[in-house]
Amino acid sequence: MIFGLLKDIKNGEYRTIATPPEISSITGAGFKALVQSGAGEKAGFEDSEYKKAGAEIVGSAEEIFDKADLIAKVKEIEPVEYPLLKEGKIIFTCIHPAAHREEVQALLDSKVIAFTAEDSHRFGSPNCEAAGKQGAMAGLNAMLTINGGKGKFVSGLAGAPAMNVVILGAGIVGKAALSVLQALGAKVTVMDISLGALREVEALYQGKVNTAFCTKENIIKLLPTTDMILNCVKWPKGNPDFLVDKEMLKLMEKGSVLVDISNDTDGAIESFRETTHENPTYVENGVVHYCVSNIPGAIANSTTVAYAGAMLPHFLNILKNGVAEACVRDGFLRRSLTVYKGYLTHEETSALQNRPWIRPEDILEIVDRKLDPAPPATVTRSDNFIKK
Repeated sequence: MIFGLLKDIKNGEYRTIATPPEISSITGAGFKALVQSGAGEKAGFEDSEYKKAGAEIVGSAEEIFDKADLIAKVKEIEPVEYPLLKEGKIIFTCIHPAAHREEVQALLDSKVIAFTAEDSHRFGSPNCEAAGKQGAMAGLNAMLTINGGKGKFVSGLAGAPAMNVVILGAGIVGKAALSVLQALGAKVTVMDISLGALREVEALYQGKVNTAFCTKENIIKLLPTTDMILNCVKWPKGNPDFLVDKEMLKLMEKGSVLVDISNDTDGAIESFRETTHENPTYVENGVVHYCVSNIPGAIANSTTVAYAGAMLPHFLNILKNGVAEACVRDGFLRRSLTVYKGYLTHEETSALQNRPWIRPEDILEIVDRKLDPAPPATVTRSDNFIKK
């Protein structure tokens, strides 16, 4: 097999999914690697470094799609790339399929094999940690008077109190944000629906961080004294309710900040609308909103190094063993299989887009094998099965 590294072209995306050390591992294992020129440049990795690692530098995405068998990048397949998709090619990227109907249709029509990277993480994505930590820093920047915020300093000053911050969600993202804000001296309350997650926070910070159950009623009680709220909740797609609605924002002081790290349309925050690094904030009901869709892109080098290292085992697994055997060996890779030669294999996408699907283990004909186990990627279920 030939591995191909595409240059990401999404607006505001500066990361890459493989650095020269990963390419060196791939070529060292006996596989050819093609790298599109400039693929790692904005993350701090020059073409010359990839060449030293054994890669062949090619000038265009067309060459990658034509020559490579396993094609990888960080973000979604863009519409301009749809015509380049070819039957039987293996695509590995963050597809976010449930939210991108047209992209899914293009993948199905082209009869590629595609994995959505965000569902493939056994120990959680490095991008989640990056989003939490950098999201906290972005919120503090939005709090500055010169950026429209009310101008409170995170740890306070002599005679002036520290910021009160509420973090919704105690998963990887929320804990990452907490690690930054607590270290800088903010007074933080973490909210979650899991008592176990809240106990972990209590134990880790020895009672120095407040915890509460994440309900709308509890949030309402806290908002009048909250300077910044960070949404880190993985909201179930299709849930019509909100944790924070527009009316609740009126409880906060003018110039308070809301950072929606989860970045879900029709998610937990009613007032959410996606923003970019170039125009990151807007104000609604007096509250400054930071809703950049690609927060990790702002720290492209660090995120790339962590993310690429996490992805390398998947690449080597597929290159060495082929798709079916790789999915036998790794349940997290198996659950991230999104389309297979014209068939939808992603359950959440089936449910939310009302498309029939087939389980990866059925389409790959590995159901009778001893499969590496993995939990479902989401709580969304679908019994809309393809009849074979």
